[in-house]
Amino acid sequence: MSQDQTPYQILGEEKIKELANIFYDVMDELPDAKHIRDMHSKSLVDIKQKLAEYLTGWLGGPPVYQQKHGTVCLTKPHAPFAIGPEERDQWLLCFNEALERIGASEELKDMLRVPVFRLADTVKNRDESIKENTDPNIIAIA
Repeated sequence: MSQDQTPYQILGEEKIKELANIFYDVMDELPDAKHIRDMHSKSLVDIKQKLAEYLTGWLGGPPVYQQKHGTVCLTKPHAPFAIGPEERDQWLLCFNEALERIGASEELKDMLRVPVFRLADTVKNRDESIKENTDPNIIAIA
């Protein structure tokens, strides 16, 4: 892998689609990601495609998401959801596991570590996470 290559060039479009699909599969599977999974609709088909389109441009490829959906604003679509440090970290857990499952090299994972954290941190809209309580009718702030 050359230092001059973008993550898009390293992965290619098909691997990015696979990454997006596996990301949401992981979210579906991991009990540690249940809270953020519950923020999504029952079907993940559309969001898998949107994430693939977004990642294609974000990783250095053509701006597919922008061409199809217009502006690339991450905060507005996430605004209705309470996203604190715990939710961000659940998202990162899913993303890192997806990178593992597609066989991303250590070099690529190192290249993406800080930018992916910044991406996840961008949608954080509170300093505290909402914690589940033993009573499902009560929401407690951590």
